[in-house]
Amino acid sequence: MGRILTEKDVEPAVKGGSVYAAGGGGWADHGRMLGYAAVGIGKPELVSIDELNDSDWVATAAAIGAPASTTPWEMQGVDYIKAVSLLQDTLGEKLSGLMVGQNGKSSTLNGWLPSAMLGTKVVDAVGDMRAHPTGDMGSIGLAGSPLQMIQTAVGGNRSENRYIELVVKGATAKVSPVLRTAADQSGGFIASCRNPVRASYVRDNAALGGISLALALGEAIIAAEGKGPGSVIDAIVKTTGGTILTRGTVQAKDVVYTKDAFDIGTITLGEGDSASTLHLMNEYMAVEDAGGTRLATFPDVITTLDASGTPLSVGQVRVGMYLFVLHVPKTIIPLASSVLDPSVYPYVEKSMGIELAKYALDGATR
Repeated sequence: MGRILTEKDVEPAVKGGSVYAAGGGGWADHGRMLGYAAVGIGKPELVSIDELNDSDWVATAAAIGAPASTTPWEMQGVDYIKAVSLLQDTLGEKLSGLMVGQNGKSSTLNGWLPSAMLGTKVVDAVGDMRAHPTGDMGSIGLAGSPLQMIQTAVGGNRSENRYIELVVKGATAKVSPVLRTAADQSGGFIASCRNPVRASYVRDNAALGGISLALALGEAIIAAEGKGPGSVIDAIVKTTGGTILTRGTVQAKDVVYTKDAFDIGTITLGEGDSASTLHLMNEYMAVEDAGGTRLATFPDVITTLDASGTPLSVGQVRVGMYLFVLHVPKTIIPLASSVLDPSVYPYVEKSMGIELAKYALDGATR
């Protein structure tokens, strides 16, 4: 049976989502705002995909942009609801459920408020267990689809007259960049609802159970808090099944915000032979050792934690900080079909200037 999400679930969702945010994934305070608003006005319900009929419509609730940047973004809870309403109006049928494109500091909770207001179920499925830079990477295999999809975007900085409402139809690969441009024009971060598909398609293509895993991780983190140095990091490692791949003091941070609303660059930890480099595009996408050997690559979970076990987004990392790098290999997390789709990698590889696909697709199965 479904699980009614309550006030007790908000902080675990934010904290677990923050680890899977992999250096990106929005803002923790934005996640709390969405969660508390949702449980305050209704009863959002988390359901497994098996609780829906095969023919039910499920869409993806998402936020688009690079809010680690210093841009004047503004997004209100009502924007998520409006994005869903616009999609339903365009589709001409009711949505039964909402999934999310990725876990993250706020994205784990993106479906809660529309669920509370509109009655759509929060589907326990994600387009990617962790956060990622492009919509294609969480598009559950639709990136190369020729099918006409519906995508909506709502939000923006009201005081600067940046508020936008947008409904676009077309092949996902062609309309996703339109929404990213809208995010940039709106101030850097915008609410979205996109790609309505049947529940049977979600079952076959999404990373199932992704919301439950984030909640369980958050609960383990909260249980470990205050139990002494290292206890939260230990709980994160144990619950995720990951390891601390490397640790060290941040020696350099070279990150640039691009016109496509991406933060791209590198963060270097440690010195000499023990140095490692984190390659990022909004989120951490790869780790290399001092000799250039690849240690971890998306869709592995790669997250920077401080000594207290708090996950730090790219925007929070500063030179001189001592960080721990969590690594959860792709082989032990649910994978969606989109992260196994070779077509989602060339754009990111070109933007970052590193190879990803050959590592990402090696040994990855659903």
